[in-house]
Parts: sequence; C-alpha cells; structure tokens
Amino acid sequence: MYPGSEGTEVVAVDDLDLSVGLPGTVHGFLGPNGSGKTTTIRCLLSLIRPTAGTVRVFGVDTSTQFHQVASRVGAIVENPKMFPNFSGRRNLSLLADLAGIPKGEVDRVLGVVGLAERHGDSFDSYSLGMKQRLAIAAALLKDPDLLILDEPANGLDPAGIAEMRVLIRGIADQGKAVLVSSHQLSEVEQVCDDVTIINRGRLVTTGTVDEVRRHAGDDEIVVTIASRDRAVQVLSAGGLAAHPRPTADELTVVVDVAQASEVTRLLADNDLYLSGLRTERATLEQAFLNLTGGPPPPTGPPPGAGALPPPTPVSGGAS
Repeated sequence: MYPGSEGTEVVAVDDLDLSVGLPGTVHGFLGPNGSGKTTTIRCLLSLIRPTAGTVRVFGVDTSTQFHQVASRVGAIVENPKMFPNFSGRRNLSLLADLAGIPKGEVDRVLGVVGLAERHGDSFDSYSLGMKQRLAIAAALLKDPDLLILDEPANGLDPAGIAEMRVLIRGIADQGKAVLVSSHQLSEVEQVCDDVTIINRGRLVTTGTVDEVRRHAGDDEIVVTIASRDRAVQVLSAGGLAAHPRPTADELTVVVDVAQASEVTRLLADNDLYLSGLRTERATLEQAFLNLTGGPPPPTGPPPGAGALPPPTPVSGGAS
C-alpha cells in the first residue's frame, strides 16, 4: 500500500497470484502506468515488503530470505548506472571484482551482448542501446537463472529495439528465464512466449501470447477488389461476414484464415476477381485495450522506477 489523498491508503498490488519464469522462455509483464508492475518487481527483489501475502523466488520468501537466491537472479530496472569515463570492460571488471566473479566472465558477457569489439570504449561514448546492453551484461555476470528487465527497449531507435529483441530471445534460448516488463506491446508480441496483464494491482489475464491475443477478437482477411460493394454483398450472401474498409477498394472478411480459399471461390463464382488478399491478425495491443479498458501506456519510463538488484517464478499475493 501507499498513502493516498486525505489520509487514505491505496492498494498497489491486490491479491496478485501468478507463477512465471520457466527456463528458456520470455514472459511479458504488462499493465497501464500505475497498475502495480514496478511494485511487484520491487517485491520480487526484496526492495519493498508486501503488507500481506508472500512472494517467492525459486521457492524462497524474498521478504526475509532473498539473500539465499540473489546469486540466481539478475535484474535491470531504469537507466544503467556506470562510471561514464571508464570503458565498458572496466566497468564490468569492477563489478566482477566486487562480487568475486572470475574475470573470464567479463569477456563472456561482453560477447553475449555484442560489445566485444567496443569493450575498450568509454561508457559515455556508447549509444543508448549499447548502454542498455552493457547493463544487461552486468546482470549476466553471475550467470543467473532468472533475468528481470524493466523497459529494456525504452527510448531506443528501431535498430536498437531490433537488437534488444534478438538479445533477449538469445538469452532465453540459452536456458534462462526472462521476465520483461514493457510498454512496447508489438515488441512483447514478437519476443515473448507468455504474457501477464495486470490492471489496478490485480491480475487480468495470463497465458501464451496466442491465448491472450484471442481477447482482441478474430483474425480478419482483407481483400482488395475493384467492385467492393458488390463483393460485400456476394460474401454476405454466402454466409461470410464482410464489411467495407475506409480505403475505397478494400473490404474485411471476418473468417478463419484457413477459409481464405472460400473467400476467393465465392468471389470468382460471381465473376469478381480480387487483386490482393492479406491476413490481419488480432494484435496483443488490441487485446490489451479490450482487457484494461484504455489506451496502451506511453513509452516513457515508469514512475518511481529505481535501479534494482536481481529474480523467477513468482507466486502468491502482495498488497
């Protein structure tokens, strides 16, 4: 809980009960600003304690025993904090020395994040994407089983976002469990295996990306055809729900994509020949809108986020 107006208390996370963190998978953690994502992550990492319920990481209650699993968890929240005038390699070497980690791990993680050739450049000279990747390298130094990333692609350009996507997927493919909190729903859709959506501190839904995407509605087929209005009539008469789109020569057919051949057959039987056909899949963004009742959150940094230590499967409730 946290203080609200006029002496009231606001429940940040209310009876949230979920389990995430299978090895080799990326789990997306989504919700509008103020939904409780950062609070949940802070509870995972023992930065704050829940007022009720328990949070367990690898079976250990993080409120009292996080030190038992700290070496198995790596986390990056907010902007990376490094010495700006030191090279990337020196920054990592200092962290390795403090943690008693062999120097060979520095070279290993630099290779994992694609910074081996730029290891001698100063941190201050790195692009934002390189800084983010160096921060992930720091979290990987202790070879954790679980990696938690809060908005890892925030502020990156398209090339940086694509690089981050490949990196996250590659880390999971090495057998790590990765938990990603993000506002970039299209990226989550591409990189994650499973997704959890929370709103106002409560669980809304959790499941595979495809399962959650079903809340967006049906996939649609978009047909490009000259005689659009006539085509709509023919398809509707044939039992297929069709309606015009804003573009003059396009229409939408609400049908399973496996029935695309039925669309073309009906049109051809009536001497109507399409010039284009494509599938528009229901999106995770639309599912998010339907489930949370509002626009997707902005892509700025979440309020109150701070640099965190490192986390896996989450279970229990916290408020």
